[in-house]
Order: sequence, then structure tokens, then C-alpha cells
Amino acid sequence: MAFRWRYLNAAGEQVDGPDEQFDNQQLAEEWFAADWELLREIGVDAVTLLDGDDEVYGPMSLHEP
Repeated sequence: MAFRWRYLNAAGEQVDGPDEQFDNQQLAEEWFAADWELLREIGVDAVTLLDGDDEVYGPMSLHEP
């Protein structure tokens, strides 16, 4: 399986974002840590980490509580 991110708007609906896939969770999280601000700038409000079609965790807001 490949790890990837699902991108969500403020209403919790899936939106388009970078189509990146990673060999493991650590690589996915490192990429997210480096690019989360860019995601917010393009209209992503939250993300969910997926392993294939299975949710690992999320949704995780990109905004302060």
C-alpha cells in the first residue's frame, strides 16, 4: 500500500491537492511538515492520512484551534 493525504475543505468535503504517494508513514509526515502552509494557501483546511484506502488518522485541521 502507499501512503497519501486526503485534502478537505472547511465543510469536510474532499478537495484537490498535490497527488503525492509515499512508501511509508514517516515520509508522508515529513512531506506534510514541510508543505502544510502551502496546502492552507491553496484552500485545504484539513487532511487525513491514508494507507491505501484505510484511514490512518484525521481529519487534522491546518488552522489553530
